[in-house]
Amino acid sequence: MLFLISELAKALRCCQKEEVFCENVTFSQFRVLDAIGERKRMRLSELHDVLGVDKSTTTRLVNPLVRQGLIRRERCQQDGRAINLSLTQEGVDAWNSIWDCLSIFIDSIRRGIPEEKSSEVYESVGIFLDAMKRASSIGGCKF
Repeated sequence: MLFLISELAKALRCCQKEEVFCENVTFSQFRVLDAIGERKRMRLSELHDVLGVDKSTTTRLVNPLVRQGLIRRERCQQDGRAINLSLTQEGVDAWNSIWDCLSIFIDSIRRGIPEEKSSEVYESVGIFLDAMKRASSIGGCKF
């Protein structure tokens, strides 16, 4: 079991690297763009929960995207302490371009799984992830 977990961790490192992934953003920054892009507008405080990271990490991910002109940061009119985030037009274009790039990657993974086994593989991975989440909450690991 430990070997399987180790191999999965190695395979998923591409999604954890702080290197440029596509469109001059990292995969972690893409997760920010994707969360905002799906909702059109969201509060910074909501983004912490969606990403499952602390406030300082969220800020560290958002700031470069604001500087690149991909995200607009505005004070909330109803609550002056809250910050609203939305994608600029350049951000929307980058978000769509990254999804095009990701689609190629995802299609390549799908082609690597025999069609007759795909539903079984997806179900098994889902069960495995649920088990890891439960074990992590018991063992003190944050997942």
